[in-house]
Amino acid sequence: MSSMAKITRTSQQINGHILPHPCPHLAEFRAKNGSKPFRALQDCLRVKPPGGRASIRRDPKELPRCGACGESACPRLYACITCAAVHCHVPSGPSHAAAHAYLMPPGHEIAVDVDRAELFCCACRDQVYDRDFDAAVVLAQTAASTLTSSDTSAIQQYAPENLRKRRRIDYKPWIPDLREKYLVGKNSSPLNGNVSDLPWGLRGLNNLGNTCFMNSVLQALLHTPPLRNYFLSDRHNRYFCQKKSNADNTSKKTAANNNESGGNKSAARMCLACDMDAAFSAVFSGDRTPYSPAKFLYSWWQYAANLASYEQQDAHEFFISMLDGIHEKVDKDQRKPESQGNGDCCVAHRVFSGILRSDVMCMACGFTSTTYDPCVDISLDLEPNQGGSAKTMSTKSSYSCNGEADCMNSSQNCGVSTLMGCLDRFTRPERLGSDQKFFCQQCQVRQESLKQMSIRKLPLVSCFHIKRFEHSSVRKMSRKVDRYLQFPFSLDMAPYLSSSILRSRFGNRILPFGGNDPDASNELCSEFELFAVITHTGKLDAGHYVTYLRLSNQWYKCDDAWITQVNENIVRAAQGYMMFYVQKMLFYKASEKRGPA
Repeated sequence: MSSMAKITRTSQQINGHILPHPCPHLAEFRAKNGSKPFRALQDCLRVKPPGGRASIRRDPKELPRCGACGESACPRLYACITCAAVHCHVPSGPSHAAAHAYLMPPGHEIAVDVDRAELFCCACRDQVYDRDFDAAVVLAQTAASTLTSSDTSAIQQYAPENLRKRRRIDYKPWIPDLREKYLVGKNSSPLNGNVSDLPWGLRGLNNLGNTCFMNSVLQALLHTPPLRNYFLSDRHNRYFCQKKSNADNTSKKTAANNNESGGNKSAARMCLACDMDAAFSAVFSGDRTPYSPAKFLYSWWQYAANLASYEQQDAHEFFISMLDGIHEKVDKDQRKPESQGNGDCCVAHRVFSGILRSDVMCMACGFTSTTYDPCVDISLDLEPNQGGSAKTMSTKSSYSCNGEADCMNSSQNCGVSTLMGCLDRFTRPERLGSDQKFFCQQCQVRQESLKQMSIRKLPLVSCFHIKRFEHSSVRKMSRKVDRYLQFPFSLDMAPYLSSSILRSRFGNRILPFGGNDPDASNELCSEFELFAVITHTGKLDAGHYVTYLRLSNQWYKCDDAWITQVNENIVRAAQGYMMFYVQKMLFYKASEKRGPA
């Protein structure tokens, strides 16, 4: 083990905010060299065109190549800060940059992207952030913008040698000879479509350090139709957010309290809805270069401090935490005085909130206790293998609340797990064990019972979470379920509604519903269509999240900063972890408020 084994990660605190542990290799590099190498990089950067992306300055005729394999058309080329050696890196393949960091003495782990001027740790194989390096890039961009706005004499006097005006020469187009044509054909492959052919708003998201879990969920939310329409119609304007304005006005008063109490009062300025508004503006601005959601990540860290780290997180846990953060920041005066089962009026609940109905029936007298619980998603167990739980399934069927065995999808009989089969199991009556007896109000004793779940109110967007990560406290072990799940592109939720379950239970008699009852309009909008799938590949503790989006009747794979068009068969064969369905027909009603919410 090298000296890296002795490194201990320490948290940083800036302006009262606790930041996650930094990269240990970057911390060791800074402890040894300080910030001088990063500040010196400012003279090695170029910005072309002015105001654009910074890159490493080099001779125009020079083509950077990997020092190990000689390739120049690699996904990424990184230059070591210590020795300036250039090596290639493939995110999902071999990395000569990582090999260079492994073979060289400590200090060669940190490198710079040749084309994007982004800091990269070759040992961690991920992007890292340094304040001084970021300042050097910003100063280089500012200097380039200043040079373009000044006159010619100022450029001649103050500009570096390579930025001064040169003698104009005639343009000569490049005509490749036979050898060059052969080399181009051998070392390149045709592009699958042009970036400009991508739908409007489809933009890659940079990985900020094991943040593929966040990028996958953000891609799905940025293209959720009701959520997209809400933010793009300026329903939440970050420049006029009332909560942030109140926080800014009281920031001076709370500064003294922060120092005395040591509390993190400044976190009150954070508003995840404002950061979502900024993300929508960025991806729908027309810029096709990958976007870095660093501000959103930082705000989420402030809200969920227990999850603030550079380690991989669960995408479903991030989804729930983010919606809770948006919901929690809604001002009290924007909430309805009585929910009446409809939930609060924040955008997160208006789009994703539904209501589950739970019926617990006494097996002695038939008394039924009913409760209603709001939900923003439905977590489903994967179906057991054929024959693996036959006894358990038959036991549940013999005590069916519906008076008949539940219908099973034909795909279940052949051993293929399906989303409809998971929903059938979710809404199927389940006999509670003897250790879960409930108190019957009619018998006045604890009795064995049957429990059945159903959906009382459908949300605009239904999110289904597949429980692929199993944690056993008895065996003290965790594992990932890699079983394939078949999911439809169109889904009818009518069989799983409370109205359908009750009709089946009471002999298919039509039950009357009141006009204000959510069940009255559920059947009118029970048809859903798939528009986003989040997948997880790899192991439980070392995996990768990818999102598939359906836009303009085409499917696109969003793998962090890379966007590619794929065939729908690729989506069908994917290992689904979270599926997002939107109602095919949306019903609108007049809002009680006017103006932005």
